[in-house]
Amino acid sequence: MPSTIPYDPALDLGNIVPQSHLDNLEAIAALQAPVDAAQEELNSAITLRRKLGMTENELSTMSIDTTDLRKTIGDVDKTVETTAKTYADTASKQLPAIAAARSKIPVISHHIESPIDYNKSQIKKLPLAADSLTMDCQYFSFDESTERSKSNMAALKSFVSASTSFLGDKVSGQATASSTNMANQQIQVHDIQGTLVITCSCTHRQAELFAPFIIDVDKGIRAWNAIFPGDMINPTDRASIEKIAAQADTPEAKTFNLLSGLTSGSSFVGMVHVLKDSSTESSQKMVSTAASLQGQMEVGNWFSSYSGGFGVDSSFSNSAKNLLSSQDIQAHVSLVVMGIIPTIESSEVQLAVKQFSDFSPDKAMGQLAVLQNATVDAQSSVASAAENARTGGQMVALEGAKIKSAVSAVGELDDSRNKMLDVNSLMTAFTDFISKASTNIGVPINYFLKPITANQLAQMWVSKYLPNQYVTSAGDDSPGAEPTK
Repeated sequence: MPSTIPYDPALDLGNIVPQSHLDNLEAIAALQAPVDAAQEELNSAITLRRKLGMTENELSTMSIDTTDLRKTIGDVDKTVETTAKTYADTASKQLPAIAAARSKIPVISHHIESPIDYNKSQIKKLPLAADSLTMDCQYFSFDESTERSKSNMAALKSFVSASTSFLGDKVSGQATASSTNMANQQIQVHDIQGTLVITCSCTHRQAELFAPFIIDVDKGIRAWNAIFPGDMINPTDRASIEKIAAQADTPEAKTFNLLSGLTSGSSFVGMVHVLKDSSTESSQKMVSTAASLQGQMEVGNWFSSYSGGFGVDSSFSNSAKNLLSSQDIQAHVSLVVMGIIPTIESSEVQLAVKQFSDFSPDKAMGQLAVLQNATVDAQSSVASAAENARTGGQMVALEGAKIKSAVSAVGELDDSRNKMLDVNSLMTAFTDFISKASTNIGVPINYFLKPITANQLAQMWVSKYLPNQYVTSAGDDSPGAEPTK
């Protein structure tokens, strides 16, 4: 794909051309030419390979033997590999030299005022060139969403088991299992990776040039004296000017160049890489402990009723919810456009976290109180104590199932919105670039130079201040003077 068009802000239409600046641009173009040629060869080889692959598939569906074609495709594969290596080697070799040459282009510079008479000169647009477009686009997108849950509750299980051991093995095991289910940890990870690289180069058919091209001779002499202080023209010495005007120009004569016209082009080189890593971890921890057994044992035979029945009181449950959600967004955007300023729009990125839906400790405690009241007797007996123990076991199992289902239900909550540049921003800029490129605006790619010599300036001075005395040829588009008959 073509490289960025080399452009020097000092080379404006109508200005005096600093030769060193023009030579530097030509050097950059010469360095970029092998890289562009190598990539064009690589793109052509890749295009051929894809076309042959599609042809092979089409012939296979028609039950046509493709043995010879596959051998040719193998040769093309080797060609693609060779051209890819050539392109990589050429680009890596030329890049330092191109960078060194580009470093010589100043953003701000000064030069002598142009001698063009802008009041009498006009800029015209003529279709002297041709429209063309060369584009190369590479796009890669990767979107992955994973969700998993894990329980690492060894410490909690040990604690709950030890705290409820006096309730019996069966009830203690049920309490430990329900607590483990409630302490479930959920992890959700969402990765989005997108990379888009677009390069495009255009040439425009409309050329801009001065027609007519009129020079102010006084400004021209001042510019000449500033550029060549060792070979100055004295506008107050008529004899010396007439002598210069009578001399013929030679190839060795000193000149300075005016930029009288140009053809333009434009280039678009853009890259955007966005990496979005969103992760959510949520843990629901229910620690169930037997805090205390209050009340005095009235009779020894009632001990089993209180120790083996419920085993826990109002300090049964401590429910805590912990939610951690993080989002990491990395974006690298690079855009170099010559000749056109496209519209660049940012996109809105929503940051979302996960929250548990409809789970709160106060609701859990209220339901526990209802179940506890359902097993309270006005007068206790051995039979009622055994029945209460069974009811308590059912309560533990039911509570474990309830909390397990509550933990698995999650909802999404929008947290904030940010502005950023992404793939859509680059595509918007490229679309606007193409629409504006059709209007034939851009940067110079070919320069029309008007050489100005001392002889031309002297003849224009004679034609202006000594009219109708000498036959003179104008150095611009103004008519030459002829002597009066």
